[in-house]
Amino acid sequence: MPSLDDFSDITRRNEPLAPYTYMKVGGPAQYFVTPRSREELGQVIQTCRETEIPYLVLGGGCNLLVGDQGVSGVVIHLEGDALSQIEIDGTQVTVGAAATLSHLISNSIKAGLQGLEVLVGIPGTVGGALRGNAGGSGGDIGQFVASVTGLTASGEQVTRRDDELSFGYRESNLRDLLIVEAVFELQQGDIEEMTRRLRKLWIMKKATQPLTVQSAGCIFKNPRGMSAGLLIDQAGLKSTRIGNAEISDRHANFIIAHEGASSSDVLRLIDLARSKVSEQFGVDLELEIEIW
Repeated sequence: MPSLDDFSDITRRNEPLAPYTYMKVGGPAQYFVTPRSREELGQVIQTCRETEIPYLVLGGGCNLLVGDQGVSGVVIHLEGDALSQIEIDGTQVTVGAAATLSHLISNSIKAGLQGLEVLVGIPGTVGGALRGNAGGSGGDIGQFVASVTGLTASGEQVTRRDDELSFGYRESNLRDLLIVEAVFELQQGDIEEMTRRLRKLWIMKKATQPLTVQSAGCIFKNPRGMSAGLLIDQAGLKSTRIGNAEISDRHANFIIAHEGASSSDVLRLIDLARSKVSEQFGVDLELEIEIW
């Protein structure tokens, strides 16, 4: 009978999760596993399935709020060179899911490939960005994807291409897969022009978002034709503080976790924003972040 004991050299018990997230809040993982290869990752998933132990996958932890009670079961942390390699062949870029989005962007630009620079300033890993189709006003990551390879719940490796892929606003049809690799199809471009565009986008983002503090990025999805941040602002909630968590005075769709903040502080602000916006504007805000 397989067991997590078979992976004792890559498993830690009761590992605090806060240091692995952008919010820096939340409790521990019952089991924290860091596979060293795609094969080992598949073995861990298969063991979890056969022993009926639930598992969650942690990448960069930027779009995530971990509850104060922590997580039961297994948290699989994707990291390391084997899962974050970047290879460029002509206009195609093949990248591991654990690679950071910023690393992918910088490598693409150095190779003279344009497109991904519109995603500048978005934190986290490629896997997480694909799962939630990360993006902004300049475009989404899904528009550049040629194929995605991932593992099913049973540990089987599958690759989706073309019409097998579906991307929408902050969503994709990849949520049933543990993404391990993606191929992007980009276009040749002028490196100096791309660098200028990237700097301009970065300056604009820094001017409007609290990028230097502990936050999980945008808390809510924008309702169709509206701005979640503007709705929260118009509800009079900018700078509202509960405990050591605060709705940003720069962008109301961001919640800042000050030192000593707890997940419950953040959750209470989320509930407050939802109820006030619903009460005043009749709009139900939908979460963009994940809550464990």
